[in-house]
Amino acid sequence: MAEKQKRIQQMTFAEWEKAFPDEDACDAYLVAHRWPKGVYCPRCGSVKVYPLTTRKWHWECPDCRQGGAYRFSDITGTIFENTNKDLLDWFRVIHLMLTAKKGIAALQVQRMMGFGSYKTAWFMCMRVRAAMQDKEFKKLMGIVEVDETFVGGKRGNWPKGKQRPRYRRGEKAIVAGAVSRKGNVVARVIDNVQQPTLQRFVRETVSDRVSLIVTDAHKGYAKLRKEFPAHYSVDHAAGEYAIRDEVIGAIHTNTIEGFWSLIKRGIMGNYHKVSRKYLPLYVAEFCFRYNNRANEDIFAEAIAGC
Repeated sequence: MAEKQKRIQQMTFAEWEKAFPDEDACDAYLVAHRWPKGVYCPRCGSVKVYPLTTRKWHWECPDCRQGGAYRFSDITGTIFENTNKDLLDWFRVIHLMLTAKKGIAALQVQRMMGFGSYKTAWFMCMRVRAAMQDKEFKKLMGIVEVDETFVGGKRGNWPKGKQRPRYRRGEKAIVAGAVSRKGNVVARVIDNVQQPTLQRFVRETVSDRVSLIVTDAHKGYAKLRKEFPAHYSVDHAAGEYAIRDEVIGAIHTNTIEGFWSLIKRGIMGNYHKVSRKYLPLYVAEFCFRYNNRANEDIFAEAIAGC
């Protein structure tokens, strides 16, 4: 019997408040995670920077003095720059977003934070989502499941006589995903489900040294066997959802289907409506939480990426 995975306990609200009692605590935390090996210039990378005695959390770079001295702070070049909100507010919003498994709506953030406008909460949430995008992407290995899903309104919700063709361009957005079992997930918004598009997605996200690729019976995956060591498919239309192989083991796409359920429940239950323009940022948020599900300090990971 497989050993049950230990549940990771994230930072509680009480622990968060104890760790960040004031603005200085937030600044110190940001500096420690942004520059773990010491502060360096965000413009030229010089390590000869020195702190300013007149302004806390500010430094000057002697190697950037051509045309005038270059001064910077701990928030220079981060998502916190050029905003009128304190780091304490930003950290609270990030913690709210990370502790909500299916996401949290900007309207709820506005209520909980007491912001004067919805636009402020929305702006902050979108900046955090942008910071959650995977900047150090590594191709997936092991047993990888690949699938695509459609995000948008249901066809049956249209009035009678005005129903549009299913998956018509502009009605639904398409998201392709690949997940390594017990590993990370990669998901991207794509333009169509044609074979060249799906093959390009798999080629960009899955290593050619993968042990096995599992997909459904969509014809867009038909030629994967030519490029990868092994490719198996399950035919959902024929009632196949899991195949037991004596050598390989279970052949299914249940893992990626479970990830799709998180995204769709989050969008339907919390966000209600997401435009195609901003869908990539919401997908990045769900990928970040999924890929850090076993990370006991997911908050530090998020701050380092900001």
